[in-house]
Amino acid sequence: MSGGEAAPIRVLMAKPGLDGHDVGAKVVCRALIDAGMHVVYTGLRQSPEAIAEAAARLDAEVIGLSVMSGAHLPLCQKIGAELRARHLEERLWIVGGVIPAGDEQALRELGVDGVFPIGTPFEEIVRFIRERARP
Repeated sequence: MSGGEAAPIRVLMAKPGLDGHDVGAKVVCRALIDAGMHVVYTGLRQSPEAIAEAAARLDAEVIGLSVMSGAHLPLCQKIGAELRARHLEERLWIVGGVIPAGDEQALRELGVDGVFPIGTPFEEIVRFIRERARP
């Protein structure tokens, strides 16, 4: 970096639970990397504890989850508790995947900042992160 360039936004992307479908997560990671972000993808079948530990270790500004299994509410409840236990609740937390519109409010009540169902344009995700990850 030179001449006042800001450091890239640090994003942790994770696949919680037993969900084995990660093509979408990898494509979103690529879009975020192409947008200049530093992205670490933890891989499949991550526990809530492992996700929170990785976010703390990376000092992630953004914690992104991809959930295709339909278990987004119980997983986010557990992940939210782990994030709070590590004082990471102020980090930008986003969730994407198979998320019914009726569950968006419940996710927000758990602390999720942004919900991106399948089909959300990458530009919308990038814009959301850029507008909210840093003051």
